[in-house]
Amino acid sequence: MTIFVLALEEKAVELVYDSLFIGGRWVAPSASGMTSIHSASTEEPIGRVPEAAAADVDAAVLAARRAFDDPGGWARWEPGRRAAALERFAASLDSRAEEFARRVSAQNGMPITLSRVADAVCGAQLLRYYAGLLRELPVEERRPGLAGTTLVRREPVGVVAAITPWNFPQTLTFSKLAPALAAGATVVLKPSPPTLLDAFLVAEAVAEAGLPPGVVNVVPAGAEASAGLVRHPGVDKVAFTGSTAVGRAIAEECARLLRPVNLELGGKSAAIVLDDADLGSLTESLFEATLLNNGQTCYLSTRILAPRGRYRQVVDAVTDLAAGLRVGDALEEDTQVGPLATRAQRDRVEGYIARGRAEGGRVTTGGGRPKGLERGWFVEPTVFSGVGNDAAVAREEIFGPVLCVIPYEDEDDAVRLADDSPYGLAGTVWSADPERALGVARRLRTGTVGVNGYAADIVGPFGGVRNSGNGREFGPEGLASYQQPKSVYLGS
Repeated sequence: MTIFVLALEEKAVELVYDSLFIGGRWVAPSASGMTSIHSASTEEPIGRVPEAAAADVDAAVLAARRAFDDPGGWARWEPGRRAAALERFAASLDSRAEEFARRVSAQNGMPITLSRVADAVCGAQLLRYYAGLLRELPVEERRPGLAGTTLVRREPVGVVAAITPWNFPQTLTFSKLAPALAAGATVVLKPSPPTLLDAFLVAEAVAEAGLPPGVVNVVPAGAEASAGLVRHPGVDKVAFTGSTAVGRAIAEECARLLRPVNLELGGKSAAIVLDDADLGSLTESLFEATLLNNGQTCYLSTRILAPRGRYRQVVDAVTDLAAGLRVGDALEEDTQVGPLATRAQRDRVEGYIARGRAEGGRVTTGGGRPKGLERGWFVEPTVFSGVGNDAAVAREEIFGPVLCVIPYEDEDDAVRLADDSPYGLAGTVWSADPERALGVARRLRTGTVGVNGYAADIVGPFGGVRNSGNGREFGPEGLASYQQPKSVYLGS
């Protein structure tokens, strides 16, 4: 592998990779295509990597297949040995933590203070968590039954195609990679085009950690080659995080092939503000639950449901919160809201703001591009009032810093409005009485809920219902999704 570092300006550099990571080696790509990566904050080019063609995808799947099928290979290692390898991998990630943070923030606009505590560290945390589970959970158990004893084994699913998005690229890579590797599966990783530089850093860490050849392969493929990966006969399972539209297409293909698939898709979650909520004490938690990562977070509560008697107060509080945020370059230490990841994403968000206005919504703050930031894909944090739950800005996933405040009559009405959505990924409930909030949280039909905040934890299963997908990541459930149970009937 050769990494070229090209100076563009006084502070800007461009990283250029010339190889792909397949079968434990850096190999020349089969075609000459390159993918360019740009800074979300400046629009400058910051990197180029080879685009994997169909032949490269074939080679990666073959390498993963060989690594899995090897009679003495990864899938057959003792759990403790795999756990030790995962911990070496985690240490390799740790040594690159600041570089992960800077690459992620430069590419997708995530504020650097967030990337340091999220994408820069979550990969190592997940590897260590699943290494711990490997040492705790039995691979097999004996169950006495009606006809004797049954031995139940948990065996790895096989070769996994892991397809990841650009918003939290490292967190969502390792939500698949860590449990899959812990289970004994092998992986072909297909990262998203806007965030490829951090994926190549993962490959460097794999090589340094000494994982067996083919256990992890990285192929930055385009749409056609990616589709080939999903339907490849050498793949046993697909794990995807991304849009509902693409997830549905992947699900249809996997259904035809009778291939298991995990889908973590979109969301349009609701924050139910109960009538006793102390808004003044919830500012930081409300920001993290509604506008984190520039609104580019699937679980955010972007519909804020307010009791009609306090509607104006809630609108004012949310407006003040959004208006007071520092918008700027993702790499600046005081930035709270950075740019969107791509020009296309900014255009999409601006289109929704225009639709919200056309539908009669009132913009209480934001609604445009911030002054003084002519370069970069910035959109001001924007708040809508005066829209109903049937408006496009209330029903469709925008994936940007846009919130809408919707009134409700009573708790039953709030639960009804929260569940009146094609999605069901997350949600929050806000109250001065945590037990009252918990009671409302239990009533919501959604995969996850936060009380007076939202902080997804790797020990609990994460995933959604309806158009938000199926399957679960994190927790022991995440490990189980990469295992297949086998029953061995021993008789009496």
